[in-house]
Amino acid sequence: MTPDDLPTLSFYEPWMRMALELAGQAFEEGEVPVGAVIVHDGRVIGTGYNQREMLRDPTAHAEMIAITQAAESLGSWRLTDCTLICTLEPCPMCAGAIVQARIPIVIYGTTDPKGGACHTLYQITDDPRLNHRATAMGGVLQPECRAILQEFFAQQRALGKK
Repeated sequence: MTPDDLPTLSFYEPWMRMALELAGQAFEEGEVPVGAVIVHDGRVIGTGYNQREMLRDPTAHAEMIAITQAAESLGSWRLTDCTLICTLEPCPMCAGAIVQARIPIVIYGTTDPKGGACHTLYQITDDPRLNHRATAMGGVLQPECRAILQEFFAQQRALGKK
């Protein structure tokens, strides 16, 4: 599958808005504001937002939590007919989980210049050496997705954190 085979970016906006709401919840809880939604046959089957601080778990990224919920919802670790929509380009850990879960489509809002693993730093989701690949596209509601992250980190810097 290539990006040309996918609907236009605007098709994913309603789900990205849901992911942004989840990112807002993370922000309110003092977490890096990233949200993720997994869709199967037009229905949301998994959601997540960053909870690393609250759960004291380095793997508690939005995508990982959404993948776990989606797998439970389908009763299978294979998420072959699903789409992951997330506000920030997945990191290497999450990109690896996407490949392992066989998720074929990843839509993200903004790139991650420090840890992006779909396009920016690495191309894990499209690495031909792996047994599965995902088509990843960024830019859905990119200004909003970037703004919430910028606001969060500006606030953290003002508080002398992060």
